[in-house]
Amino acid sequence: MSDPRPHPGNPLPPGGTVTVVLLKSRGRQVRYPATVERDDGVHAVVRAPWAGPPVRDFGFVRFESGDVFTEHYWRDRWFSVKEVRGPDGALKGWYCDVTRPAAVAEATLTTWDLELDLWVSSDRSAVLRLDEDEFAESGLPESDPETAGRARRALDELERLVREGGFDALLG
Repeated sequence: MSDPRPHPGNPLPPGGTVTVVLLKSRGRQVRYPATVERDDGVHAVVRAPWAGPPVRDFGFVRFESGDVFTEHYWRDRWFSVKEVRGPDGALKGWYCDVTRPAAVAEATLTTWDLELDLWVSSDRSAVLRLDEDEFAESGLPESDPETAGRARRALDELERLVREGGFDALLG
């Protein structure tokens, strides 16, 4: 069980490099370098090129080589938000991951993916809740109901911020 209180930390220095580690279910993890844009000790913003396969087509958006992600992580919130832009700088949208609050140690920023996601199109006409089946299959609702409840509330909060206002201020 994790501590729900915010854990402000020493800010990462702007312009520095940090390794982003996304811990996933079944022991999987994704690691990639990113450049620190800003960090106030609670909200860290980093920028990184797409670190996945050359093309990943979700049907509603394609991530591909040359895409740039501006990623927002919080040490006191149960989600992260990734602004996605194509190689030409055009905004594709925002991919939001429900995660445990970010942990920063040395030059590593770590989050734990809780399987729930939200996609927001660039014009905000599409707001899609994703991977609810994976969340159910993860076993988290049965093994850790408190964390599962936090995850569901985080997804609801993200969707509310997008639909009712506050999303831009969140990323500010």
